Amino acid sequence: MRTFELGADYAAKLDAVDPIASLRERFYVKEDELYMDGNSLGLCSRDAEAAILNILSVWKGQGIGIWTAEDGLYFLYPSYLGGLLAPLIGADKDEVTITNSTTINIHQAIATFYKPTKERYKILVDDLNFPTDRHAVDSQVMLKGYDPADAVKVVESPDGRLIDEEAVIAAMTDDVALCLMPSVLYRSAQLLNIEKLSRAARERGIIIGWDLCHSIGAIPHDLKKADADFAIWCNYKYLNAGPGAVGGLYINRRHFGMTPGLAGWHGNLKATQFELHHKHDPAPDADAWLTGTAPMLSMAGLEGNLKIVAEAGIDRIREKSLNLTAYLMFLIDARLTPYGYAVGNPREDAVRGGHVALEHSEAYRICQALKLKKVIPDYREPNVVRLAPVALYNTYAEVHRLVDILEEIGKDRLYEQIPAEKTGIVH
Repeated sequence: MRTFELGADYAAKLDAVDPIASLRERFYVKEDELYMDGNSLGLCSRDAEAAILNILSVWKGQGIGIWTAEDGLYFLYPSYLGGLLAPLIGADKDEVTITNSTTINIHQAIATFYKPTKERYKILVDDLNFPTDRHAVDSQVMLKGYDPADAVKVVESPDGRLIDEEAVIAAMTDDVALCLMPSVLYRSAQLLNIEKLSRAARERGIIIGWDLCHSIGAIPHDLKKADADFAIWCNYKYLNAGPGAVGGLYINRRHFGMTPGLAGWHGNLKATQFELHHKHDPAPDADAWLTGTAPMLSMAGLEGNLKIVAEAGIDRIREKSLNLTAYLMFLIDARLTPYGYAVGNPREDAVRGGHVALEHSEAYRICQALKLKKVIPDYREPNVVRLAPVALYNTYAEVHRLVDILEEIGKDRLYEQIPAEKTGIVH
């Protein structure tokens, strides 16, 4: 059990013994700003910048020769980067590829694995997952000629914050063909038991996939042990690959040889790809699920930042993340509750992700007040300020400063100076 103390001096002591503190220097951190939004968009690192500049240099110098440069590295970039990322999710290198966006990868996976029959045609989801997952599921169901109101089975949260895992298992009935779940809930930071739910799905003959967007790079996963069927994720949050960076796709090797739901020429066997046959000849591994030409400039940032992640080690990243968020919760409890603040995420290490869901009845206006104080959080309906002190570049001293500012905003009711009406992009 973690124990903490109050005071800025104590935060400085924690930073002094942080084994990965030096990695902060590799990121473009503004010293006059508290960046607490790395669970939405991670900061740029010098390593990511160098990788992007390098690929620009290769393109400038070689033109179309980039395809064969460095022994074909960039032609094989999706599987190369997939191999670098695979240890973070406990997968074999050939089970991971870097391609498309999160949403398109959901479409790809469901188009591949959703094989409805008269008896088994439903897709099981929860009501708290990020909207794009549900949009894709509904779309795929309609493409098969079903009505989402009937074919999409929704497990409802008992409290609007958390998913009841036992309710999910109970909903895995004989009419369910596929299940799509989030590893970490984007609002409340609840971490689901991937192994437990994947095992339950397998025992019932249900294909199960995972959205790892809010956990990858912050939490180690073991998809091989869980034996999940597929997983998808973005790389621009805790993996800091850049805004709109290309997403990731995991395909359990027992599915190698399946026909991809969405075929494209880069999913073809490499040996025959440039023979340009009209009949698709899928690659023998996760690369079979590639579609079009890889957007290399949007992928290079990931290569750079994966080097930092490998240096830090995902286990040390997770340990510091748990410490940072536990310290933040300690300070919230000790100093902020008199002003209406509350922790809305699970507190146990085993069931929480990498951010703190700070709840307040005036969360939107508090979020805007924080920005005026040069704190970068984000807001999620209906009453959550998400705060993500990221292990690779945030410090305990920053967490302490953050609570100082939150206390000032709450004590002096500074949020009342902010219009209550939401305008523009609410973030």
